[in-house]
Amino acid sequence: MKTNKYVEDLRSKSATELAQELVAAKKELFNLRFQNATNQLQNTARIKEVRKNIARIQTVITAKNKNVE
Repeated sequence: MKTNKYVEDLRSKSATELAQELVAAKKELFNLRFQNATNQLQNTARIKEVRKNIARIQTVITAKNKNVE
């Protein structure tokens, strides 16, 4: 149910907000990978969660672009 709420929130955002959200998620993923490489990351499952969130954001962006055309 938590992911459904997240996707609904993404769908209500504009294209620029989605782009900003995507950049923030990619930065977070980079930082998590860096922490993992240096053995500082406590919760390794967060990497998988962020990757899925990035995919969700990209899916919503693609769907919005198809609806505009």
